[in-house]
Amino acid sequence: MGSTMTEQILARHAGRDSVRAGETIWIDVDILMTHDVCGPGTIGVFKEHFGDAARVWDRHKVVLIPDHYIFTADEHANRNVRTLREFAAEQDLPYFYDVGTERYKGVCHIALPEEGHTRPGEVLLGTDSHTCTAGAFGEFATGIGNTEAGFVMGTGKLWVKVPETMRFEFEGELPPYLMAKDLILAVIGDIGTEGATYRAMEFVGEGISGLTIEDRMTLCNMVIEAGGKNGVVQPDEVTFDYVRRRTAKSGTKADFEPVYDTADGGYVHVSSYDMSRLEPMVARPHSPDNKSCVSEVAGTRLDRAYIGSCTGGKVSDFQAAARILAGREVRIDTFIVPATTEVAAALDTERLNGQTLREVFEGAGCRVGQASCAACLGGPIDTFGRLNEPLACISATNRNFPGRMGHKDAGVYLASPLTVAASALTGHITDPRDMLG
Repeated sequence: MGSTMTEQILARHAGRDSVRAGETIWIDVDILMTHDVCGPGTIGVFKEHFGDAARVWDRHKVVLIPDHYIFTADEHANRNVRTLREFAAEQDLPYFYDVGTERYKGVCHIALPEEGHTRPGEVLLGTDSHTCTAGAFGEFATGIGNTEAGFVMGTGKLWVKVPETMRFEFEGELPPYLMAKDLILAVIGDIGTEGATYRAMEFVGEGISGLTIEDRMTLCNMVIEAGGKNGVVQPDEVTFDYVRRRTAKSGTKADFEPVYDTADGGYVHVSSYDMSRLEPMVARPHSPDNKSCVSEVAGTRLDRAYIGSCTGGKVSDFQAAARILAGREVRIDTFIVPATTEVAAALDTERLNGQTLREVFEGAGCRVGQASCAACLGGPIDTFGRLNEPLACISATNRNFPGRMGHKDAGVYLASPLTVAASALTGHITDPRDMLG
């Protein structure tokens, strides 16, 4: 009997030939990531249980990435970054991407692959629910709490229940008016925010093979919005090429051993989608599963548009938005927030019709911010793009719960960067097909 990708990865890291869904096992961890929000708590747990003089289990496997509340005058937020800085110096951690330095990166989930920390067949844990993004590289990646992370920091191991696997098959070719965000919103709308609770969501099919690595990251990023334990995509040459380039550039570990699904059944759920038949999607307030086709809510008035975050702040996201915005002018406040400093640099090198992406956005009247999580998680009052009033906002981010982007009475509509850009031009929810011609 075969095994799913998730089962194979966990079995390997448990030192076993096989495991089955529902078993609880000890696994070895390849990478532990924490950031400025949860890092101080994780460090506190580590020191409380292992001692003030304790050393992390492997300093090359602990990655610290400040990204959430960093460009702010808030003293509490600044204190968190100082805690990371002091711990990194104390432990001599080589992978601390400190804000205010040349090493600063930005959003952890995009910085991890950029810096060569995501590899097929490995286990990556992080103190952030969207750590599942790294499943796009064919690894087991999931978010954990501070207590678990403090234990991993000292031992390199974790007690994990093997999840069941849900299989989502995508066929056909992605139309030019759709993005991976539309695909995952369709899935979440179908199964609900609890539909994948503590399950692996595996994305397969010809349609997935045709996606870029950034598209696959968007899919896996939002499995947590369906309650998923992890998302995963089978690795292929697209994966290998990206990982080899990144590990060579950063000097991180270069070897890896991919796994492939051999289950031939044994899934708790199977859904099939023809990408050519899907429409642009929107998740209405206040839940990611409150889905509608854009055509059903077109005309809904908006006050603000936001393109950024680990979900919608990658280079390909901005390339898509620029296709809509080039030569036009937005009618509502529109914020462009690159996920990382590398993405921010690409705004000045990637070109469309003779203009850089930054020139396209600024020419359209958008406000371009510094690489960070910015308003995605609300943050301090001076956070770039934060909703300080009960505005209606269309956003390329991943959550639209009350208060998520700031004001508790704001209405956040989730959509692809294409749909957000089209809507920014009109001031109401707009189908990108109307702008692409």
